[in-house]
Amino acid sequence: PQENYERGLEMLRQMVGDERIEAARAAFTEVSPDFERYVVGFLAGELWSRPGLDLKTRSLVTIAAVTAQGRTRALRFNIEVALRNGATKQEIIEVLLQMAGYAGFPACWDALGIAKEVFEKG
Repeated sequence: PQENYERGLEMLRQMVGDERIEAARAAFTEVSPDFERYVVGFLAGELWSRPGLDLKTRSLVTIAAVTAQGRTRALRFNIEVALRNGATKQEIIEVLLQMAGYAGFPACWDALGIAKEVFEKG
């Protein structure tokens, strides 16, 4: 519904910023308008907007999940979001190190390299 979409837009603006979210929405819409609606309405408007976890915790959980899946583009994006959501660099590194035991050392190694790039970009 439209209310989830509007809530999702507000959530994404808070987590990513106006400029970045508009560029991402345009890229999603160019490939698939439906995908953009799912990301904004469902992912941000429903999942990320739930009251049970704070945004920092949701960010750290998401980093763990995309690390385990080997999704490097999503990892880079979600590390940036986690920093905006109040996660520290050390907390992000700890999540990535934890993934060595559950997703494997290669997944951890790749993720630590991406984290380093994001941290240096600042």
